Amino acid sequence: MSHTRYPNQWAKIRENIREPAAELLGTMILILVGTGVNCQFALSADVNISPSPQGSYLGFNVAWGCAAALGVWVSGGVSGGHINPAVTLCMAIFRGLPWSKAFTYILGQITGAWIGALIVFANYSRGIDIFEGGAGRRTLKTAGLFSTYPLTYVSSANCFFDEFIGAFILVFVVFAISDKHNTGLHPSLVPLVIFFLILCIGAAFGMQTGYAVNPARDLGPRIMTAMVGYGSQVFTFRHHYWIWGPIIASCCGGLVAGLLYDLFIYRGPESFINRP
Repeated sequence: MSHTRYPNQWAKIRENIREPAAELLGTMILILVGTGVNCQFALSADVNISPSPQGSYLGFNVAWGCAAALGVWVSGGVSGGHINPAVTLCMAIFRGLPWSKAFTYILGQITGAWIGALIVFANYSRGIDIFEGGAGRRTLKTAGLFSTYPLTYVSSANCFFDEFIGAFILVFVVFAISDKHNTGLHPSLVPLVIFFLILCIGAAFGMQTGYAVNPARDLGPRIMTAMVGYGSQVFTFRHHYWIWGPIIASCCGGLVAGLLYDLFIYRGPESFINRP
């Protein structure tokens, strides 16, 4: 009897974890490719590491667009391909995603981002040592390969607004492409649109803050850097920028985007705005 019961129990467990696991793996792919290109782009500029730079700013943004598209491709058919807590939060508020699912999605996203960043760090650790000028030396100069740190000239208000704008565009377009009452985009085309979406956000708003526009994309790698030798500086930087920039500003931008989309465009009954 135990031989017949075990497969059924395992199948039930797999079904229960399938959606958060898809978010974990999709976000892991996002960070593997994204922070991987960060490392290759920045480290190759050091002549002690590479004889010539490997990449350009355009290539950098194209790679992040590809990273997001691949992450959505991996998870889209299972969990919807959020790979971003700001998107998940908006789906819970405006599209009726159960909060129990939203919590497991967000946990999976942050964990996936942490795992992806850890793998990239392990792969490029020798290059980071050389770039930093000594084995085990860790400063914000290379912490920025994994998480976002705004340029020094940008004011705090501007940092918040920059992340707000990027997340607003992201969620507004995500709501549009997932709206069957709008253009009716085929699911197979969603990753392609996400590629162009992230490419455009990076090209237009990537310079000042690094366009996190995704709390998991920033927090998971930031936790990883704190654990591998960068210490508390990654959290205390600029009055705890990690909280009010990549997390709060991104979520606020997404929520405003969701509200405006549903007020003026969306006709579906899932939104609380359209319910009788």
